[in-house]
Amino acid sequence: MAALQSSTLEAMSKNQAQLLAEWSNGLENSGATRNLKEQDLKQQTSEFLHLLVRGLQNGNTQNINTPGWDEIRVFLEKLSHSRATLGQDSQQTASFIFALKGPMFALLQNHYQDSPALLAEQLWEISELLDALGMHTIRTFQKSRESVIKRQQEELLELSTPVVKLWDGVLALPMIGTLDSQRTQVVMESLLQRIVDTGSEIAIIDITGVPTVDTLVAQHLLKTVTAIRLMGADCIISGVRPQIAQTIVHLGLDLQGVVTKANLADALKLALTRLGLSVNKAG
Repeated sequence: MAALQSSTLEAMSKNQAQLLAEWSNGLENSGATRNLKEQDLKQQTSEFLHLLVRGLQNGNTQNINTPGWDEIRVFLEKLSHSRATLGQDSQQTASFIFALKGPMFALLQNHYQDSPALLAEQLWEISELLDALGMHTIRTFQKSRESVIKRQQEELLELSTPVVKLWDGVLALPMIGTLDSQRTQVVMESLLQRIVDTGSEIAIIDITGVPTVDTLVAQHLLKTVTAIRLMGADCIISGVRPQIAQTIVHLGLDLQGVVTKANLADALKLALTRLGLSVNKAG
């Protein structure tokens, strides 16, 4: 790969203000500035162009994976993470780099208007460099976005599995939606921790909001029941509707030893009875 000419670097260095103005206008016209503050965008474009020019002036190769490009890679990684957090998509984030091509090409065309061969060579070099930086931005944005999504999923899992204290010694866990391996793990961890924290003797798992029960769901429930018993507590499964009961029978699932009730009220009544308590109407 041929290096950039010193004349190219000089043109970039002397015309940074012009490049920044045209670059910012291009970003705004393309819609890549959505959710961004004007001051933040101005600071980011200025810092990136400064790092780019400085990196090239220091004689760094155009392989952006070399130590000479560490600063600009770190800058782009921080930029990608902030854009992912703000809810921008990968196209908007990549446009931050690719929108610089237009102003840069126009500058070089004017600078090398009398040297077509040299112009073509320098345009190619700049294009290759910006493409490499753009791809690095997209890759880091994707990783940041996946990290944000994973964190949001974990938060939703925690919110969708609340452990409620119904009575002294009685906990309830209402399940809503599909029960898979990951969610079962979250359920067990949160429920077992609450059993330890409250010293509860009975835990009720309500599956009224679980749409279907198949072999896999039943296995997850049995694992949770087993874990609860190992903690020295007892478990009752409520919300076993007629459709779910028929499914369990047709699948030949063995829930032997697991106490089940049709609804949460019946499960709570049984739990209170086991604790030696009863609820009577006043008067």
